[in-house]
Parts: sequence; C-alpha cells; structure tokens
Amino acid sequence: MPPQAVPGSPPDPGPPLTVNKARALRADAPPLVSVVLPAFNAARTLKAALNSLFVQEPAAGCPLPSFEIIVVNDGSTDDSAALLETCATEKAAQGRLRVLHLPHGGIVAALNAGLAAARGSFIARMDADDTAHPQRLALQTSHLWGKSALTLSASLAAFGGDRTTAYGFAHFVDWQNSLQSPTEISRNRFRDTPVCHPTTMFRREAVDRWGPYADGDFAEDWELWLRWLHEGALMEKLPQALLVWNDAPDRATRTDGRYTADACDRLRALWLARHLERHNPFHPQVWVIGGGRMARRRLAPLWRLGVRPAAYIDIDARKIGNVVGGVPVLGREALPGPGRCRILNALTAHGAAEEAADWLERQGYGPTDWILV
Repeated sequence: MPPQAVPGSPPDPGPPLTVNKARALRADAPPLVSVVLPAFNAARTLKAALNSLFVQEPAAGCPLPSFEIIVVNDGSTDDSAALLETCATEKAAQGRLRVLHLPHGGIVAALNAGLAAARGSFIARMDADDTAHPQRLALQTSHLWGKSALTLSASLAAFGGDRTTAYGFAHFVDWQNSLQSPTEISRNRFRDTPVCHPTTMFRREAVDRWGPYADGDFAEDWELWLRWLHEGALMEKLPQALLVWNDAPDRATRTDGRYTADACDRLRALWLARHLERHNPFHPQVWVIGGGRMARRRLAPLWRLGVRPAAYIDIDARKIGNVVGGVPVLGREALPGPGRCRILNALTAHGAAEEAADWLERQGYGPTDWILV
C-alpha cells in the first residue's frame, strides 16, 4: 500500500474497515453485496442494466458473492415501475431484485434510501443507463476482501459514446482511468472527481463512519469522495474496465445545476481549504502556478474562504510583472525553494499542468510541496 505522508493523501484512516467472514459465509446470512441502483424515467435503458447484473459470474480465483439488487424507483412517470415488477419475477433475477417505489425526491434521496435498505457489507453502485461487465461483482468483492485497509474498489470505465461528438467527456473518462493507485486518486481529487461513481464498490462501514450522500448545490459523488478521503479513506481501481459508462443526452452533468463549473469550483474550494488548513505549514499562504482567467475563476471561491495567494507564477513574459486583483504575477524563479512554500498547480491547458509538474520535480520540489487543483 503506498505511503500516506504526501499532500493530497489522506491521514491515517484508523482501524481497517473489515467484514466478518464467518458471518458472511453462513447459509442464512444476508447477501454480502448490495447493488444500489437509482432510476428515474429510465425504462428505455433499465432492462439492459439489470440484465448485466442478472448474468454476473465468477472470475478466475474470485467466486461470485451473494448479492441483492436494490432499484430505487424515484417517482418515475414512464414505464419503469411496470418494467421493474416484471423483471422481479423473471427467472434470471433469481429473487435478487428488490424494488423501492418512492415519490420523486432526486438522486441523493434515492441513493440514501437504497443505502438504508441495503443488507450487504459491501455496497456496489450502478446507474440505470450503464451496463456491468459479467465478472464485475466477483472481481471487486475479491479486491475489497483481499485488502482489509481498502475502503473503496473502483474500476476503469469503458466510454459508451461517440468520441467525436463527445470529445470532452471521453477525455474526462480517459483522465479518470489514468488514476488507479490510492495515491494517484487522492492526489488528483481536487482536480475533478477521480473515480467513476457507478464503477464503485465500498464498505458499508464507510457510510456508518463518515456519512452517506449529502444533498446540496454540488455533485453528490465528488462531495462524498472528498469527504471520505479527507477523513482517511483508501480508494483503488482495478485495471479492468468493468462498466460501460454511457453518454446519455440527458445525463445529469449536462442538465442539473449541481454539476456546473461554478458549483464544482465551490465544492473544490471547500474541501481544499480544509485540506490546506490541516496540511499546509504556511497556511493561509499558497503560491499558484497559473494566473490565467480560467485558473483565477476556479480558485476564486478558495480565496473567499480565507486562503491567500502570495503570487501567480507564469512563464509568459507579457504577464510577468502585472498585478491581478492585488496579486503579483511573477516568473518561476520567484518561487521559494522546496520545503519553503505550498504550491497549487492550477494550469488547465492541455499538457500544461503535466509540464509544470515535470519542472517542479526537476527543481527538487516533492509531493509534499505542491497539489494539483
């Protein structure tokens, strides 16, 4: 397991989150895994999602766990309710499908209702418009079972859309897939949500210890990961693509105001400020690599929370020497040396943050000196 004494990595998570193996193996025990699947007006895609769960199978060295599927019908007005009643009686369901019919309350209420109803020690997430690899549950259960300190198992996601017309989302999936180790996930968590929500399986004890989904003006999954990582959760991805993440035209990230850039900036700022207060020995001062409009917009909520930029660092001679919002724009040579400052790498242009990270490493700055935001 990678060491945790680097910025962006969580503190000591305390005692490992474990499952009682003897209890899990009893014939009368509740299922080991509960799949929580919220659905709202999803009749068009829901059958394919359920079928992908009905045909789950063992993998090499990984038995198929006992599992239940909890579909939370979030007040659908299409044919979802009737479809679910039919699916529950199908032979393929093997009695595993449980349906909760609720008045429409939104994704967070549906998710938390599913968590409350779940009987498993491991909670797997799934969305109504995605499909699971047939060995997903076996592989992720074995992943958590074999690593008692691990809080959450995720996987790579296969992009289920047109890469030409949805290049931005496809690029985002590729970025998420590049983050696999606990350290990579933790250190990149302030850039954007580092794991694909419907690929995850996590321990029920994490919910009990650190809380369920929160409702507010933010992305509920990213908030959960930021909160849990702040408290010491360890998250790791399997190297296989165990879910097809479909790019539906009515995807919430396109239509729901909680997923706008401004909402994401506020959420990032909240948890980054808390992280810096805990881990920045120079708090509230930071040095920011990237002084363009995009970086300043993304970080503005952080300044409102009391963090103070000492300077924006840039390589553009036309910008160096300017003062923006009372903050000087300086060249890279103005940065204090390694161990003498905390740096936010806020560059967003393609390849720019990576170039800056390489430069920092060549200058002797280590992972305790800078954070990608």
